[in-house]
Amino acid sequence: MNFQRGRMREEPEINLIPMIDILLVILIFLMVTTTYSKYTGLEINLPTADAEQKTEQANEINVVVNHQGEVMVNRNVVAGRDVEAISLALRRVAEANGAQEPVVIISADAEATHQSVIDVMQAAQQAGLAHISFATQNAGN
Repeated sequence: MNFQRGRMREEPEINLIPMIDILLVILIFLMVTTTYSKYTGLEINLPTADAEQKTEQANEINVVVNHQGEVMVNRNVVAGRDVEAISLALRRVAEANGAQEPVVIISADAEATHQSVIDVMQAAQQAGLAHISFATQNAGN
């Protein structure tokens, strides 16, 4: 028996608000738990100086020294921190580039020890690389 003769049946509907709430919670969870890509390299804080920025040349050898004294030559980590290992790495890069009189650009962290920078300079001398320059950042940065 149908006791509700005059009443129409309601159409079923889907309520989207709870579904949106659940999707936002999932999105927030993914954003919090995702590990973002980390680049491999040495983190350094360059010392500041007031000078014009020079354009990069093709015959440059970039040497990075971080605050712990670790050394990278053209984005390749040098196995040892001694002068001989750095000199060997500089020679290999200079021979691979084949450029005449390459310039060694030392990017040393502001907290790097003076000795680690001197070791790189001495290694460049042993490798026969006479042109050395230092990288800095502008005082405003």
